[in-house]
Amino acid sequence: MTVHLRDATPADLPAITEIYRDSVLHGSASYEIIPPDQAEMSDRFHAVGAKGYPYIVAEAEGNGILGFAYASAFRTRPAYRWLVEDSIYLAPDARGQGVGKALLKELLARCEALGFRQMVAVIGGVSPASVALHKSLGFEMTGTIKGAGFKHGKWQDTIFMQIALGEGTETLPDPATYPGSLFRG
Repeated sequence: MTVHLRDATPADLPAITEIYRDSVLHGSASYEIIPPDQAEMSDRFHAVGAKGYPYIVAEAEGNGILGFAYASAFRTRPAYRWLVEDSIYLAPDARGQGVGKALLKELLARCEALGFRQMVAVIGGVSPASVALHKSLGFEMTGTIKGAGFKHGKWQDTIFMQIALGEGTETLPDPATYPGSLFRG
């Protein structure tokens, strides 16, 4: 299957909403219990875009949107501005097809180009597939929170994984790059 990656647009929101809905109802990547509607997903999409973070979709001709990924702030305090968190969600039939890896590779490249120095993955439910995906691209385990959420009738652990972007912590950040600006949005 040939997968094409591109910037997400508002026209993708019905597919994005449905993919996320399935993940909320059947997975543990998100600790939401009730899937948000398309209006809420639109608000979230625009909030990510307004801050200049990448938001991308994967599509295959004839199959529509297979998944989406975006980066966002890990925390909103200014000292965290060089750290970004990734989020990746796939349609059920796209899982295990390399779509997640393609999305994450692109997200890493875009975040590095923007000047971010670290990316963290916050993996709810300790999904073996998500852990394997992140490990395959160089993420390292940095911690576990036991019983972080209660979903699907059981306590769910959350794993943190991290990867350095660009020069990581080897050099001081450039305050002229995007995440260094304290005045954007």
